[in-house]
Amino acid sequence: MDKLKAFESFVSVATRGSLTAAARAEGVAPAIMGRRLDALEEHLGVKLLVRTTRRISLTNEGSAFLEDCQRLLADVSNAEASVSAGGIQASGHLRITAPAGFGRRHVAPLVPRFRGLHPDVTISLNLSDRVIDLTGEGFDCAVRVGDLPDSSLVSVRIADNRRLCVAAPQYLQRRGTPQHPGDLAAHDCLTLSSDASQTRGWAFRVPVAGQDARAVVHIRPGGPLDCSDGQVLYDWCLAGHGIAWRSSWEVESEIAAGQLVAVLEEFAAPPNGIYVVFPHAKHLPLRVRLWIDYLKHHYSQPGFWKAG
Repeated sequence: MDKLKAFESFVSVATRGSLTAAARAEGVAPAIMGRRLDALEEHLGVKLLVRTTRRISLTNEGSAFLEDCQRLLADVSNAEASVSAGGIQASGHLRITAPAGFGRRHVAPLVPRFRGLHPDVTISLNLSDRVIDLTGEGFDCAVRVGDLPDSSLVSVRIADNRRLCVAAPQYLQRRGTPQHPGDLAAHDCLTLSSDASQTRGWAFRVPVAGQDARAVVHIRPGGPLDCSDGQVLYDWCLAGHGIAWRSSWEVESEIAAGQLVAVLEEFAAPPNGIYVVFPHAKHLPLRVRLWIDYLKHHYSQPGFWKAG
């Protein structure tokens, strides 16, 4: 028995749920696929699949063995790729997700470029502000911005994310520039009407009386306009309707272009992070490792965020 071929056949049948579909994908007769599975089960001494005329389902042993086989085949593929004549050759399907606004600006433009380097990789990009269950929904990794909750996921910090108070030059000419976070009470502040990440308000580091130290305080400013959509607040801010508290990834290029001005920078709170998270795995597929390295490389470039 060719064990590697048997493992590949088992994974193909288990993931497709059909002997016929797996055989068609490989270009062999279903009977050949069936004989490989029979030989594998006989070799292992366990039943991996329950086969009926209508459907195929995994036994408990089959479910556990499927995960091991997929990891083993990925390792073999990575080992072959690392010594191939053309260098590292990633392959397979990469499923990634990112927050909608951040993803549109700083993930989506990189996807076609990454595939240009690795043409044997196909990619699905999901943009959603919903926190997706990576394992349950079959995603390889996610880009997430901000403080991460405790979880079983592995996280890699790939960039810092500062939060800045910004306003359009025309607004500051009309209303003046705040010099202290307390001055925001006299300004039109553009706030989120509902956002779990800002329930405590805007964060600032202010001097502690009588000490050479600063403490992080949270202020909940008000104003004549609020919205549940951050993109709308950004648009209002750019149009000169008030001061907004936005992430550096969203406004760095506009600041560099003079369209927005950062205010109260000396009071800015410490940055949170931009992360790639993925399910715990002893060996990541090569395509996932290369994608994470690709993001880290681009996000570490000094001009990346200012380029927008």
